Amino acid sequence: MLCALPGIRSREAQSLRIEFSYDPPPGPPVILHLDDRLIVVDKPAGLLSVPGKLEGRADCLITRLQAVYPDALVVHRLDCDTSGLILFARDKAAQGHLGQEFEQRRAKKSYLARVQGLVASDSGTVDLPLSVDWPNRPRQMVNHQDGKHAHTDWQVISRSETETRMRLFPLTGRSHQLRVHMLAIGHPILGDQIYAPETLADHSRLMLHAETLGLHYPGTGEWVQFAAPCPF
Repeated sequence: MLCALPGIRSREAQSLRIEFSYDPPPGPPVILHLDDRLIVVDKPAGLLSVPGKLEGRADCLITRLQAVYPDALVVHRLDCDTSGLILFARDKAAQGHLGQEFEQRRAKKSYLARVQGLVASDSGTVDLPLSVDWPNRPRQMVNHQDGKHAHTDWQVISRSETETRMRLFPLTGRSHQLRVHMLAIGHPILGDQIYAPETLADHSRLMLHAETLGLHYPGTGEWVQFAAPCPF
């Protein structure tokens, strides 16, 4: 069966392909770490990680990075609207090793998010399978019949009158996983133009930031961890 998410049943019933304008922020990549095997970058919100398929979406982080470091290779991606830490390899062997860290789920990631409403519990888990919502792509949705396993742990950092600040720990890396999982528990991420457009008036960007990333360094196997300061 397909699981309709809270508050969006009427929108899911519409067969609309969602398209957005693309106006990426200017400026060179912000380098957090650089050595002969890898590059760690703090990606701004609104910039694609790799070129998009639609016209006018060639400008992206990897293109800007390769203008300075031609040997930079893609390892993983962040959603266009998500800011924060993203890692690139500098040779094929490092790319293969780092790719396996993600594929085998040895890489450990944390994200900071501001979500709508007050989350009652202090911590929890969302374990709901996800798939693309084809009539409404790029939307993703909970799909108990055909969806892929998706697991997110979360902790509350603080609460205000109308929102909750959280730290999210994705054990899997499905498209829009954190955004759909937070929506599924009734607390969409603020500033989400796909899953919480009603919050855009007060939030000019998606309040989701890739904060930390830990993995085994290529060649040595040493555990290393990187962090990107949160802009919100």
